[in-house]
Amino acid sequence: MPYGPLAFYFEVMVDGVLGGLFQEVSGISSEMEIDEIAEGGENRYKHRLPKGVKLPDLVLKGGSVPIDSPLIDWCRSRLEEGFIQSIEPKRVVVNLLDGNATAIRSWSFESAYPVKWEVNGFHSTKDKIAVEQIVLSYSSSGRTP
Repeated sequence: MPYGPLAFYFEVMVDGVLGGLFQEVSGISSEMEIDEIAEGGENRYKHRLPKGVKLPDLVLKGGSVPIDSPLIDWCRSRLEEGFIQSIEPKRVVVNLLDGNATAIRSWSFESAYPVKWEVNGFHSTKDKIAVEQIVLSYSSSGRTP
């Protein structure tokens, strides 16, 4: 009996609309930053106090994305047009799908915005863009039920 999904991929939703499908997602983690303060007069001890939560960038790799995808429009408008328009943070949901396209786990990322977009190349007979990598910054995350 297998212990996990045999074949899976990731579906990325941007504000509730399908943005694309990806083979690899990383950056789903959080880490508590710690301040170490030495005990006054007692050099053997240090107090470890919580400082804040550090969130890595969300990295989406190996994507197959329709040309009219809201994810591509959002990345292009933010990264190619510079700061002509203000940055519009969006809610991004990443769904882990099994071989039957059933979501088996989901994560949400609030106030996300693109910081990097890398495209492989275009093919004249296909209506999709092969996305090598999209990197998003976000302010908070959580696992959805």
